Amino acid sequence: MSVTELKERHLAATETVNNLRERLKQRRLSLLDTDSDSQGRTPVTFGPTDLVCCRTLQGHTGKVYSLDWTSEKNRIVSASQDGRLIVWNALTSQKTHAIKLPCAWVMTCAFSPTGQSVACGGLDSICSIFNLNSPTDRDGNLTVSRMLTGHKGYVSSCQYVPDEDTHLITGSGDQTCILWDITTGLRTSVFGGEFQSGHTADVLSISINGSNSRMFVSGSCDATARLWDTRVASRAVRTFHGHEGDVNAVKFFPDGNRFGTGSDDGTCRLFDIRTGHQLQVYYQQHSDNDIAHVTSIAFSISGRLLFAGYTNGDCYVWDTLLAKVVLNLGSLQNSHEGKISCLGLSADGSALCTGSWDTNLKIWAFGGHRRVL
Repeated sequence: MSVTELKERHLAATETVNNLRERLKQRRLSLLDTDSDSQGRTPVTFGPTDLVCCRTLQGHTGKVYSLDWTSEKNRIVSASQDGRLIVWNALTSQKTHAIKLPCAWVMTCAFSPTGQSVACGGLDSICSIFNLNSPTDRDGNLTVSRMLTGHKGYVSSCQYVPDEDTHLITGSGDQTCILWDITTGLRTSVFGGEFQSGHTADVLSISINGSNSRMFVSGSCDATARLWDTRVASRAVRTFHGHEGDVNAVKFFPDGNRFGTGSDDGTCRLFDIRTGHQLQVYYQQHSDNDIAHVTSIAFSISGRLLFAGYTNGDCYVWDTLLAKVVLNLGSLQNSHEGKISCLGLSADGSALCTGSWDTNLKIWAFGGHRRVL
């Protein structure tokens, strides 16, 4: 074979590789589902390598109960029954902080918007704040920088107000939610309690509207979700009915006009905050008729995908528009071996993290790309 022929074959092979590389890039971009134009009626499809487990975060010795991503996408905080918060570098799987908690029975955790602090709460009825930049004590532990006391029941959920490191909202087993001023440690507003429009059972979850941080929604053991305005704490703006079991998870839709719920009744639902109407129900019938409870939910950046974790170890990826399951992470290789207790999407929508009672967290990358984070 002549040199000229070799050069021609080399050029042809290079062109083929470049074309394949561009097609793979476009496929990954489509799977990220960050474009609002993807809201058409064409069903979402996933192949066996379109969403794969690229990392397993091992370090907890007890059941993982909660997790949260930082806004800059590459750090995760997790809370476990082992009584520790762990801050992970999602790129390297390394632990940057392992925080021993005053109360081992932690149920929730959250990153501040700047990523400088983490909050957690649990059966001690206190929301504890840790400054990650603070010096450690002689035993190498971070000390609590602020303790928010005032709830009369366990703290089930907490979330910082977007773009503010100074305010957060908690939900509690005392049937109330509280807006806190972290700087002073004082309650700014209490939602529910003695007010008739408040929840009548434990509050299990909250979600603050990313488009309007004055609005947040709460889910409760009373089988309802309620919408609140932080400027009008005396009454709920609207109450949403439809579930037949505890509402374990609530999450605002990216446009801020809708929110999703997950319940012990085995369903996820989508509600419109403007009309109060239920827009969609997400339920997968099992052959044995066992109902797996929904523990946690999250939306993709565009909202076209709904991720839902279940007590039986399943983690469904739903097409939110068509209410069809497009993938079950629980059926894939390297899936969790226990109940999915929490999940969350990275800030740019490129990766999903799931936490489980098997003590591990797993990072799932779109397109099977290990550097997609």
